[in-house]
Parts: sequence; structure tokens; C-alpha cells
Amino acid sequence: MNVSRAKLYALCLVVGWAAAASGEAAAASDEPTWEDCKVAVAEARALSAELPPDNLSRYFAERHLHQALAEAGNGEFDECLDMAARATQQVRERRHDLPPGERLRVLKADE
Repeated sequence: MNVSRAKLYALCLVVGWAAAASGEAAAASDEPTWEDCKVAVAEARALSAELPPDNLSRYFAERHLHQALAEAGNGEFDECLDMAARATQQVRERRHDLPPGERLRVLKADE
């Protein structure tokens, strides 16, 4: 009786480990990767390239993309996707449009 009980416990352990391993693999695949980040940044960059170079929405979108790549460099791929989404939203909504004749003057670090 003890031998059969020991076999049952061993079988339960093996099944439990297999289930845990498959669950961890599935959970790990849900995390964003560097490839996901590169695709999101490329799509947002293509959208922002359609706007004129002096457009404010393009300017802010490019800043978001710069931050997205910085986050990706730190291994924060979820933040990278978030910043790329912000850049895409910035371009699509064009929240920052200047009236005709006005320009954005970006100050240098020493100004």
C-alpha cells in the first residue's frame, strides 16, 4: 500500500511540474519583446514621416519615439510599446497644430 501511495504522489508531482512549466511558458510569451517594440516604433515612425518636418505633432511624436527606444534599451518593452502608441496617437489626432505663420522655436541646451 505504501508503494502505490508513493507512486501516486510521484505521479502527482510530475503532473504538477509539467502543468506549472507549461503555464510559465504561456505567461512568458505574453510579455512584449524587442521585436514587438521595433515593429511598433517603425509603424509610428512611418506615420510621423508623412507629416511636414515643422509640424508640432510630428515633433512630439518623434520625442515619444526617442523615449520608446530608450525604454527598449533598458529592457522595458511594455513601456516601449506604450510610448510608440503615444507617438501614433499624437500623429493621428494632431493635437498640436500652430496657426499659419507661427513656428515652434526649440531652444538649445545653452539658451
